[in-house]
Amino acid sequence: MNEIRHIVFDLGRVVLHWDPEIPYRRLIPDAAKRQRFLTEICNSDWLRNTDLGSDWGNAERALIAQYPDDEELIRAYRRHWHEMVPNMVEGTPEIIEALIANGHDLTALTNFAEDTFEEARTRFPILQSFRGITVSARVRIAKPDQKIFHRHARDFDVEPRATLFFDDMPENVAAARRAGWNAERFSDAGTMRADLKRYAVELG
Repeated sequence: MNEIRHIVFDLGRVVLHWDPEIPYRRLIPDAAKRQRFLTEICNSDWLRNTDLGSDWGNAERALIAQYPDDEELIRAYRRHWHEMVPNMVEGTPEIIEALIANGHDLTALTNFAEDTFEEARTRFPILQSFRGITVSARVRIAKPDQKIFHRHARDFDVEPRATLFFDDMPENVAAARRAGWNAERFSDAGTMRADLKRYAVELG
């Protein structure tokens, strides 16, 4: 096992709690209708446009053209985005602080729209703790495209084989490994602590 010198965090559902259902439980009380809306209309394929740098106005207009009867619910996604990110994932901030205190190099690599990332960085000061953050909307590349891992490694002088990456999505973990990184799927802080120990990364 290679010595780990760089630790890279995904943000959504690893550092920041993210749940689009939170506002839509109020906006669409019927569970089946809400599930349909979030899987068929305002879904991950649609969000990928903003992750790749499209502004919300363009993304909204394109989707409204397909689903004109759902215009208000579509516009509600960005309007109520702050509700979808109510807090940080339990236990992860403490791990970040412990790693930094112990001298480890921490960066982040995230699929995020430009404006919502800036909002999150203002609301959650711990994001300022990372040495650097690659934001998909800024580089116009999104996970699981391997090019974003190569871009992050180049921009932040990260050696892939000496890097450990945490992400909640299996396809992103697999892509990181194909790019030559060590990578583990995040499920909770306890599992992350165990993974760090297995890679001989001291928390102090």
